[in-house]
Amino acid sequence: MTNADHSEPEHILVVEDDKNLRDSLSDALSLEGYEVVCAEHGEAALQYLRKGARPCLILLDLMMPVMDGWAFRAAQLADPALAEIPVVILSAANDVRRQAQALHVEGFMTKPLNVPQLLDTIETIDNHA
Repeated sequence: MTNADHSEPEHILVVEDDKNLRDSLSDALSLEGYEVVCAEHGEAALQYLRKGARPCLILLDLMMPVMDGWAFRAAQLADPALAEIPVVILSAANDVRRQAQALHVEGFMTKPLNVPQLLDTIETIDNHA
């Protein structure tokens, strides 16, 4: 998802309740040329998406207040306008691979996150899109 071929930055939605991690992800991705929008829980992310926003990727935490990642993903998949947006799970859970498979997402990362590995994951998803 490098931006060399694009006139506008690609848009990533970060759905994460931990403000420090949200800010760190936003900073790291912005430095790579992405436009980053953050939501602190799934309900805020859905409200944003239902206004017509179409990010190229959603980075989704699973354990959040108000609406967790499972409920967000169920709502996303139930909405044909949102279902095709790729998702990468961000989780500290030991069974994140199983959870990612159950949620039918494009990838997963375990916390603490490795930013170079995250960027590689984003690039891989873009190359398969």
